[in-house]
Amino acid sequence: MKTTLSNLIASRRSVFPGQYNAAPISEVEIKTILEAANWAPTHRRTEPWRFKVLQGQAKTNLGQFLAAKYKETTAKFSEIKYNKIAQKMEQSAAVIAICMQRDEKESVPEWEEIAAVAMAVQNMWLMAHEMEIGAYWSSPATIAQMHSFFDFNPGESCLGFFYMGKYDGDLEVGTRLTTIADKTTWLQ
Repeated sequence: MKTTLSNLIASRRSVFPGQYNAAPISEVEIKTILEAANWAPTHRRTEPWRFKVLQGQAKTNLGQFLAAKYKETTAKFSEIKYNKIAQKMEQSAAVIAICMQRDEKESVPEWEEIAAVAMAVQNMWLMAHEMEIGAYWSSPATIAQMHSFFDFNPGESCLGFFYMGKYDGDLEVGTRLTTIADKTTWLQ
């Protein structure tokens, strides 16, 4: 099994909305991906990850909201970027808002809860990849505006969006700029 997991980790890639085909992602597939997220490590069992699944009109509405917020808040408006924001939503079979619910007791540092959410997303990414569903995580500059779109609980915030879609063909082979040996110091 280790070889299979190693291969899965090494072959996972960001797959962008422009690469997705029109095939739908079922509710069962999405629930399987979310269940993988729920098994992420979590300090003091705060389980801070929260997800909002958007499909259909909800996805379209989010794309329009993000495009409008971009237009309102950017100093260097680009019509191309404006159109691309909404287009990414339409190209995706599903979009999951990646959210974090801060522990109200603040029993762990906030960075640990952010890290736990990131680990949950890595689990989602690996599961999606195993299921041959492309995905990528994006956190647009307008992420701080999401309280105007979603009904958040106190202490909840959005960390980004997990775009998903099925794709055709093979993914590129991955590379790293340096080896793990270049990034590791051994102390004894």
